[in-house]
Amino acid sequence: MELEFVRYEKRDRIARVTINRPDVMNALHPPASEELSRVWDDFAADPDVWVAIFTGAGERAFSAGNDLKFQASGGAVRMPPTGFGGITARRDLWKPVIAAVNGVALGGGLELALACDIVVAAEHARLGLPEPRVGLLAAAGGVHRLPRHIPLKVAMGYMLTGRHMTAAEAFRVGLVNEVVPGPEVVPAAERWAKEILECSPLSVQATKQAALEGLGMPYFDALAGDYPLVRTLWRSEDFVEGPRAFAEKRKPNWKGR
Repeated sequence: MELEFVRYEKRDRIARVTINRPDVMNALHPPASEELSRVWDDFAADPDVWVAIFTGAGERAFSAGNDLKFQASGGAVRMPPTGFGGITARRDLWKPVIAAVNGVALGGGLELALACDIVVAAEHARLGLPEPRVGLLAAAGGVHRLPRHIPLKVAMGYMLTGRHMTAAEAFRVGLVNEVVPGPEVVPAAERWAKEILECSPLSVQATKQAALEGLGMPYFDALAGDYPLVRTLWRSEDFVEGPRAFAEKRKPNWKGR
């Protein structure tokens, strides 16, 4: 896969996806979003990789969001059907994605992080949805996801003012899972990924699907819901291997099937 704006590598069942536009603080223009969409397509389809780490090149930014200078210069404003960065509108990605927020995550950059399942942030990171300050709207899911991640009044306070939050504030309100010194943000994400890899990949994917699809339902409707990946799990080799390994007091040998 030829990529100009993204670095993509797969090793030890972990996909590492890095936005590679540090000169513009990893802001995304349409060609970068298209590349990311192809990367996420590949990750979703590859049975040999079970978790992804998503970060930005350099130490200043995870992503500054939409490339406003590209837009202001007359560049076409478009995004793939899978959304900003190929991920914010994606409905087929049940493998876990960990955001390693290594610097600012503003506007679309925060929307990218919100589309991930676990967020590890560097101490110097700043997060926010400042779109109203430039006459825009966090339309790639930000205005809908942020109030689902943190209390409504807290979310509205940040969204209506465009104010930034520190990594410590983001941790306090439950927006990020862990805050670490800058050089440790990717290693910390890798630690999370390795913990996930100790679990059955089918169990992890079924858990993500059931949790997210059931989120908007009344509790008992969610409990009775039909989730395809749960049915796949019940029929899998991993469903047999897990209890067997426990009984035999050994580590399970997950197959992902």
